[in-house]
Amino acid sequence: MNMTTKNLLVELFVEELPPKALKKLGDAFADGLHAQLKAQGLCAADSVLTAFASPRRLAAHITRVAAQAPDKAVSQKLMPVAVGLDAAGLATPALLKKLQALGADVSDPAAAVAGLKRVMDGKAEALFYESNQTGATLTVALNNALTLTLGKLPIPKMMSYQLEQGCELPGWSSVSFVRPAHGLLALHGADVVSIEALGLKAGNSTQGHRFEAKVSPVVIAHADAYADTLREQGAVIASFAERRDEILKKLVFAATWLSHDRSSNYHVAESADLLDEVTALVEHPNVLVCEFEEDFLVVPQECLILTMKANQKYFPLLNDQGNLTNRFLVVSNISPADTSAVILGNERVIRPRLADAKFFFDQDRKKTLESRVEALARVVYHNKLGTQGERSERVRQIARTLGQQFGDDLLSKQADTAARLAKTDLLTDMVGEFPELQGIMGGYYARNDGLAEDVAIAIEDHYKPRFAGDSIPRNQVGAIVALADKMETLVGMFGVGNLPTGDKDPFALRRHALGVIRILQETEMPVDLVDLIDLVKDVFQNSINDPSKLLLDFFYDRLRVYFQSTRGVPNSTKEYLCYTSIEIEAVLALSPRNLNDMEARLSAVWVFSSLPEAPALAAANKRVGNILKKVDGVVQATVNPALLTEPAEIALQNAIDSIADKHAATLASGNYAENLQLLASLKAPVDNFFEHVMVNAEDPQIRANRLGLLATLHQAMNRVADLSKLAA
Repeated sequence: MNMTTKNLLVELFVEELPPKALKKLGDAFADGLHAQLKAQGLCAADSVLTAFASPRRLAAHITRVAAQAPDKAVSQKLMPVAVGLDAAGLATPALLKKLQALGADVSDPAAAVAGLKRVMDGKAEALFYESNQTGATLTVALNNALTLTLGKLPIPKMMSYQLEQGCELPGWSSVSFVRPAHGLLALHGADVVSIEALGLKAGNSTQGHRFEAKVSPVVIAHADAYADTLREQGAVIASFAERRDEILKKLVFAATWLSHDRSSNYHVAESADLLDEVTALVEHPNVLVCEFEEDFLVVPQECLILTMKANQKYFPLLNDQGNLTNRFLVVSNISPADTSAVILGNERVIRPRLADAKFFFDQDRKKTLESRVEALARVVYHNKLGTQGERSERVRQIARTLGQQFGDDLLSKQADTAARLAKTDLLTDMVGEFPELQGIMGGYYARNDGLAEDVAIAIEDHYKPRFAGDSIPRNQVGAIVALADKMETLVGMFGVGNLPTGDKDPFALRRHALGVIRILQETEMPVDLVDLIDLVKDVFQNSINDPSKLLLDFFYDRLRVYFQSTRGVPNSTKEYLCYTSIEIEAVLALSPRNLNDMEARLSAVWVFSSLPEAPALAAANKRVGNILKKVDGVVQATVNPALLTEPAEIALQNAIDSIADKHAATLASGNYAENLQLLASLKAPVDNFFEHVMVNAEDPQIRANRLGLLATLHQAMNRVADLSKLAA
């Protein structure tokens, strides 16, 4: 781009923005402006964008922006020649009207026609008008870009407000935006760009921190001085990323300082979401150490941590064992010389919250989980699937059966107990206040009731995995109850027609299915998926439609996602390899019913794919499959040795027989990698067969026998996966 450029800075100054939406709003604002200016030819190819977002501002710094876009030649299609010119080659009224609309000079029609180009457009010749379009000025382009960008921001909820009388621009009296806007700053280098938006006119000043700013307003002398000037004079770290890093650094420093001061180690409880939210709440972060009474630590730490994070945006401190301490960190937006008032204020605010949590915990323990079971019958689960009580009975029945199937009477009894009590904590005060603690509180109350530790763990874990990356249940009882709970949800919801659509999944059925897959995979529980669906379906006693086919397909879709995005097989260097979609389809093509060995099959296919014989065998397998598909009826995989006449077909039969016993043994033992590697010895006889043997022989007996040989080969090659999927 051969033109003079300067750096551009645009800031919209507003009232406090929604903290959970700030990061997205800031990125969308900057990305939108940059994209629009690039589209209008004002940005150099190597233009760099920097986004800024603080509680009271959205801003973008864009390097190498021109004051005016270069002129460009424009070629516009007018109409077919047959429409634009008459038989004598003169312009028709339609052509003249079109040219006039484009601003062309038609005072001399002949000259106007002479200036047009004729180009073949498909099968007909068309007329094209070429002109030189003047490049847009930065003022016009930025004004348009800002209007379009503001209109496309991902605003969670719009609000309308009136502009101050006497301050509004012509045509503006009320505005709709995420929050009231009070200032617009636009600098091209050191020059103000005269743009308007939301009833505001751009200038070169903004506002700093409400209480810490050294001057008001803060004047920005140059686009490149924006961040430094705001930091030094306005006491604002404008960059979201820099502010986040600053907060994290100060949190770690405070924990380290406290560890040295108190002769014990403190660690900040990790929470990326909380860190992002706090970053969106403060412009000038200052971390302070606070504490609460140790008596509150008798309450389960999950309750205390949740109330500190969710309600107060505080950062709890843990010890080396991961246990909560009575100290926490506050990120303040002010830095007074004496911080005692701020510290005492935060300690005073947290105390009633912790007292509430302790009260709920004490009250809940006065009733056993068993005493709450009956009340589940009064809690509606779903209008077509009954109450939580009815649901719990279904989960119990499934859990009992699975416990008996994969264990003994004790496992079945423990699974039944855990399933009966798993949902009772939904009726407790603590879970009523903090729904995120369901399951977790059930585990605490189960221990308080004197239940077996295996049962308490199962109650606590039966929602797991709750999210991507979460762990699966820690013991067999928990795995069975979690499996029963998730399958009951899936079968029930599919049975009444509540299927996920597009990006909508109100009942989290995708997450439930992935949870089932992970439990079966990671526990290596030998569950037949079809039998499992049938077991759960029967528990509903014909009160729902049969969801088997739809649900099975849904599981296979989730398996594709699971193995492509989250799984892999460790190779000799312990690095993780991603399976390709082709390898996954090769295994799924067999509609596997046992999911616990799918990874072993995928690993075997991955190893097989690297063999030099693999491409030829995959192609041959595909060819055999196509031959068998064309045959009317089912071809039996049987061979009469007496009808084998050609040396090549005899050699192929012998080759298949030579690996048959070991092939069957490796399949039975689950050694799928070796099973597929045995096929490498078939490459030469298979190639020789297709080169020298006519499958469709005239003699019907010989033809049927050769088809039987191919069916035998096809069956042997596709016991682990459909290898034809690997063919190019």
